[in-house]
Amino acid sequence: MKTSLDEKTILRDLGNGIVLRRSTSADAEPLAEFNARIQSDIGADQPDPYVAAWTRDLLTKPHPTFSPGDFTIVQDTTTGAILSAMNLISQTWSYGGILIGVGRPELVSTLPEYRNRGFVRFQFEVVHQWSAERGELVQAITGIPYFYRLFGYEFGGLNLAGGRYGYQPNVPKLKQGEEEPYRLRPAIEADLDFIASLYQRSCQRYLVCCLRDEALWRYELTGKSEKNVDRMVLRIIEAQDGEPLGFLGHPVINWEASLPAQEYELKPGISWEAVTPSVIRYLWATGESNALRQGKSQGLGSFGFMLDAEHPVFQVLKDTLPHNRKPYAWYLRVPDLPAFLRHITPVLERRLAVSAYSGYTGELKLTFYRSGIRLVFEAGCLVKVEDWQPVPQGHSGDAAFPGLTFLQLLFGYRTLEELGYAFTDCWWENDRVYGLLNVLFPKQVSDVWPVS
Repeated sequence: MKTSLDEKTILRDLGNGIVLRRSTSADAEPLAEFNARIQSDIGADQPDPYVAAWTRDLLTKPHPTFSPGDFTIVQDTTTGAILSAMNLISQTWSYGGILIGVGRPELVSTLPEYRNRGFVRFQFEVVHQWSAERGELVQAITGIPYFYRLFGYEFGGLNLAGGRYGYQPNVPKLKQGEEEPYRLRPAIEADLDFIASLYQRSCQRYLVCCLRDEALWRYELTGKSEKNVDRMVLRIIEAQDGEPLGFLGHPVINWEASLPAQEYELKPGISWEAVTPSVIRYLWATGESNALRQGKSQGLGSFGFMLDAEHPVFQVLKDTLPHNRKPYAWYLRVPDLPAFLRHITPVLERRLAVSAYSGYTGELKLTFYRSGIRLVFEAGCLVKVEDWQPVPQGHSGDAAFPGLTFLQLLFGYRTLEELGYAFTDCWWENDRVYGLLNVLFPKQVSDVWPVS
């Protein structure tokens, strides 16, 4: 029986009774069931209730940056079946203190029997257009290896979900009769200013981070369902007298038999060495409770800190966490590279001003082989960034970056030397070019906890 649809939501007729349309709040339950099955790690016959809760929340609960029309849905109008879907979650990130609008595609799902028909590509065209209309200079997505390269993304722009982990023997033990010196309690709305101030201070450590205003902090604490897979559990770390010393954030469920800390910050002047053993004991106890609640017969396997390699906690845990988990990576897309570079010009000029190339006048031509960009400097100021076509194609210019690999340098993910080692067709003309590129685009740590 043909399904009745609101014509105003239809974005494209794909033929044979299949349409691409925008979502509405009425899609909450069918889309939650669809994503729970497609996104389940243990098979479609065992839908993931935590993914279902995330989908349902996005479509039914007030969200600071997301509306019920921000999913795309490919649907068979003859049966009403959802064949494919994705969404766009807008947010603001910081690059060296410069605010950047970012669009985050998420929950990309397609029925196995309908894959390789171009449905995901059609939807990316739509969400990329939405993102551009919102003035977002970057799109960022997490997901399976290689796949999103097909849609203009570079895999390896920022580290994702690395960290260090320990096991039960690595949990510090209290001495007999010793009381826990620091307590962790559930955060309440009155704690949000405290949490936000510590988080904002932590962002100063990073080249790239995700900014969170009051509405986002409130949504994180009170706006998500209990089982939302992307809900972060927030805890306040306090002294015995109740003084708040810091905060901890961790997933609502164990991940792969482990409970990692995703956020951990302390006030200035508080000893990480003194507080961290209490945090570890909390993570282990909470992880064991989660394992029972999730029905995991193997129990808790490990605890950890899913934080950047330069986080202060790792200065006091050299031998306590024996397992080093290699970071995965974000996919990044920068559709208008000259516009992005113009936007972050203050960062580039600041780096140049404190370098050996202070006051530089000249140009840099970067070839990507099929295209390129030209940067013009006058007395240390970046006065022009424009598209530039290598002539003869691919062989002129001052430095070369195949494909989208320049994004790895731009976002501090790899050094110029590392890119030159990994890609034979990445090269630079001379010492001046090498020096300028290293000054303008140094390798730097980032830590992005995205809006979800």
